[in-house]
Amino acid sequence: MDLQLFVTYGPLLLKGILFTLYVSAGALLIGLLFGMLLCLLSQSDNLLLRSLYRLYITLFRGTPLLVQIYLVFYGGPFIGLEFSELQVGIGGLGLYCAAYFAEIFRGGFQSIPAGQIEAASDLGFSRTQTLLHIRLPQMFAAVLPTLLNQTILLVKESAILSVITVPEMTTSATRMATETFSVIEPYLFLGVTYWLITFTLARAAGRLERRLTAYVAR
Repeated sequence: MDLQLFVTYGPLLLKGILFTLYVSAGALLIGLLFGMLLCLLSQSDNLLLRSLYRLYITLFRGTPLLVQIYLVFYGGPFIGLEFSELQVGIGGLGLYCAAYFAEIFRGGFQSIPAGQIEAASDLGFSRTQTLLHIRLPQMFAAVLPTLLNQTILLVKESAILSVITVPEMTTSATRMATETFSVIEPYLFLGVTYWLITFTLARAAGRLERRLTAYVAR
């Protein structure tokens, strides 16, 4: 193993790490916010909104992320939609994961006993107050492990964006391998770095879960 390669390509690899974190954070934010919006649509009394929800979930979960990225990035200009590779990467990954987050949230809401909602109504809580003070806190505590798993998948799936030249870690490692004809050093770096990111996420989520579920222990 030639450790000198990491000195030479250190700035490139560091740039790749920062881009991976940036893209993952942006996609996670979009996925969580849009996923929550979709989940709320699924609970609407309006049949059209519920149908749109099911259509979105079916389309985005039923087709590969790579196909979606290709269609938007390479097919978009043919219909007048031109986005940068970074915009397609963050937006595409975020909208893709929103479908999974929406279903996770929906399952979390359904796990809350109906008696709690009825009790809140009897106590004079509005629907908004019930959502903010009763349903959301318990839902997040219930689905946090599943959210963590999906977030880890999101970080790892960001590697797919290398096909549209987003300068994330996989792009940097591939360039290093191409220029040096070395395989072990760049891809070992890639594997270890992804593991460190996901390990850090798991530890942080574990601490958050303990705080959110402290009332259960009591």
